[in-house]
Amino acid sequence: MTDGASVATSDLPPSLTADPGISPAELHLAARNHGMPLEALGLDVTPVGLHYLLIHYDIPVIDPATWRLTIGGAVSHETRLSLDDLQARSSVTRRVTLECAGNGRARLSPRAISQPWLNHAIGTGSWTGVPLADLLEEVAPTDAAVELVFTGADRGVEGGQPQAYQRSLTIEQARRDGVVLAYALNGAPLPPQHGAPVRLVVPGWYGMASVKWLQTIEAVTEPFDGYQQTTAYRWRDAPDDPGTPMREIRVQSMLLPPGVPDFATRRRFVPAGPTPLSGRAWSGHGPVTHVEVSTDGGATWVPAQLDPPPDPHAWQRFTCTWDAPVGRHELCSRATDAAGRTQPLEPEWNLGGYGGNAVHRLDVEVTPS
Repeated sequence: MTDGASVATSDLPPSLTADPGISPAELHLAARNHGMPLEALGLDVTPVGLHYLLIHYDIPVIDPATWRLTIGGAVSHETRLSLDDLQARSSVTRRVTLECAGNGRARLSPRAISQPWLNHAIGTGSWTGVPLADLLEEVAPTDAAVELVFTGADRGVEGGQPQAYQRSLTIEQARRDGVVLAYALNGAPLPPQHGAPVRLVVPGWYGMASVKWLQTIEAVTEPFDGYQQTTAYRWRDAPDDPGTPMREIRVQSMLLPPGVPDFATRRRFVPAGPTPLSGRAWSGHGPVTHVEVSTDGGATWVPAQLDPPPDPHAWQRFTCTWDAPVGRHELCSRATDAAGRTQPLEPEWNLGGYGGNAVHRLDVEVTPS
């Protein structure tokens, strides 16, 4: 193959040849959003520009000097805070792995027409902000309050409904340790695309819960029934299935690609002999307890060495050594979490293409040393 624009079908994994093609609508989405390059799995914290990004509508232009956050509704003490007000309070910094709910969607067939993620919709950031529980102590939700509705400044149309992006948490969920109103990422102010000046970060849950460009937090006395809560982001098997809401991230692991890549197919080339392998594993259901690695497409597995989590909701590093023989191989990783959940060998289909956590597979060709 001499031209990067021509790719032989035999060089592509089956998951990329079973579908008739990416639609123009999906190309528009893919041009706006981006995944994390897999080589960033070698870093404990993902640089801001490499962290995955999904923007539902437009990035709003907000002046941090005039921005205000209103916390009201069914509370005893409504408040309106500036960025300075938040930054003057006690802060925490937490390392959190975020994953898009649609990660792996492009590997399903048939697939939902939406952002066509492969495996790359992940990133681990160091988020600094004010614990939401501290602010709830100040405003004191009334006994009638059941949920908090978080509204971002981004607006659009989805499902035929004009809307601002909104999600809710129960009062109990909002008080969990690690839920923060973040104004900094990796030691610097939030960039516009990540929700500046302030966003919500809900550790352990898929990224849709972490509302960006926060404008208001309203305590409500009835469960919130907005589009992003009751229509989108639900596990469904059929259009008439009401589904169940998505929350915690399914157990997941990914291998840091060894060797060097072919430009067009991303097949890896590795010299024969002892080859260090490593990657990251994470779950929203507690820490990962063990990781296995296969070099024959999942026929046999060996345990990897697993580091403890550096933060309760941050990915864990795993390592092992492979004595790589000449030939073509499929490398896989498989994680199990503290709740006993293990990654499936094949993607599990659902209507929205959500929560893809099948074992990660890499096409590797080992060449003579």
